[in-house]
Amino acid sequence: MTRQPFVVESALARIAEAVRPFPPAALFALADEGFSSPFEQLMACILSIRTLDEVSIEAARRLFAHARTPAELLAHSATMIDQWITPCTFHTAKAWQLREIAHVVETEHGGVLPCDFAALTALKGVGPKCANLVLGIACGQPAISVDIHVHRITNRWGYVQTATPEQSMTALERKLPQPLWITINRLLVPFGKHICTGRAPRCGACPVLDMCAQVGVTTTRRE
Repeated sequence: MTRQPFVVESALARIAEAVRPFPPAALFALADEGFSSPFEQLMACILSIRTLDEVSIEAARRLFAHARTPAELLAHSATMIDQWITPCTFHTAKAWQLREIAHVVETEHGGVLPCDFAALTALKGVGPKCANLVLGIACGQPAISVDIHVHRITNRWGYVQTATPEQSMTALERKLPQPLWITINRLLVPFGKHICTGRAPRCGACPVLDMCAQVGVTTTRRE
């Protein structure tokens, strides 16, 4: 196959059409449902860590049925919070973490989680991935959140050449046009789950196969 030059804007436009049948990533889905404040998005991101989207999104909905603000969360014990989020991985530790973050937001930020990367990453257990998702989705700030899907796919394309998601974030910040910073996570999560999978990607169904370098791909599926 003759490879076409890789044009990221064209690639993401094609992917947007390809992922329409699939559920959106958890945080974007919750934002569409109205759970779009920085605090709600951060809580949902913490629940999603090492947890399947279909599990974390239901846990977030249960949590938000009882508490959507730091003050509301602090009105409940960690034991009660744990019951609402139990299917999530490390749910007990996350229940205490959520409550601790709510306390910091209440006492140090007047009950309003700031749209500030340094303030977000100063919170217990909050790394660049969750901080940038909050900034991008809830705050409307240009931010790139690189999870395993974004890292794997952009390296598979040959668009970046990095060893870790953190390195991919830095490389993409240098290379990716800023208007696409939020979009790339929104699109590549469902794309990575359903088409450009970790093992045996569905290259036969890929809308950007003609541009993809297929770095590291040894086994593919036609459909």
